[in-house]
Amino acid sequence: MSEREYRSKRDFRQTREPRGDSDRSGSDASPVFVIQKHDASSLHYDFRLEIDGVLKSWAVPKGPSTDPRDKRLAIPTEDHPLDYADFEGVIPEDEYGGGTVMIWDRGSFRNITEKDGDKQPLDRAWENGHLLVELDGQKIYGGYALQRTGSGEKDNWLLIKMDDATADARQNPVSTENESAKTGRTMREIEQDESSSES
Repeated sequence: MSEREYRSKRDFRQTREPRGDSDRSGSDASPVFVIQKHDASSLHYDFRLEIDGVLKSWAVPKGPSTDPRDKRLAIPTEDHPLDYADFEGVIPEDEYGGGTVMIWDRGSFRNITEKDGDKQPLDRAWENGHLLVELDGQKIYGGYALQRTGSGEKDNWLLIKMDDATADARQNPVSTENESAKTGRTMREIEQDESSSES
């Protein structure tokens, strides 16, 4: 999946989503991740990791868990441009993915994927369908595994919290953390602010 697919699904005269043609590119600094709460046809969480100059993306219907026993379905979606990590707002209902988008969590991450004792590059780990990352976010952090279930390009993945010092089966951040990591707004406030700016 490429950014071309991302652009083909959007009319940028109608939506304020980034086109993906800015000069922003990856750097030698730690790669970024973002989790965007998205109230589209159904509420879900878009989990995005910076890999090879784009945001590799998965829709996680139930959102991330801090309980290693939870195996959360992660449905791959098209690559998004890096500047999408800063997008928060409302996508018009008649546009692809219409609905309110909140930056639920964001931060940097570290690749901890290994194979045969050697660190495996992120792009290769993604191609092989097995990624281990250590998140440093505002709401969730620590080790997470992304595992593809099957061998086809359209197969789904699982997002699983690793059993490390940051695991906590008692927490349920998708229920208790309801404000934007970027602006502190709720989903309703984001929608109201957008409506006010258009009137």
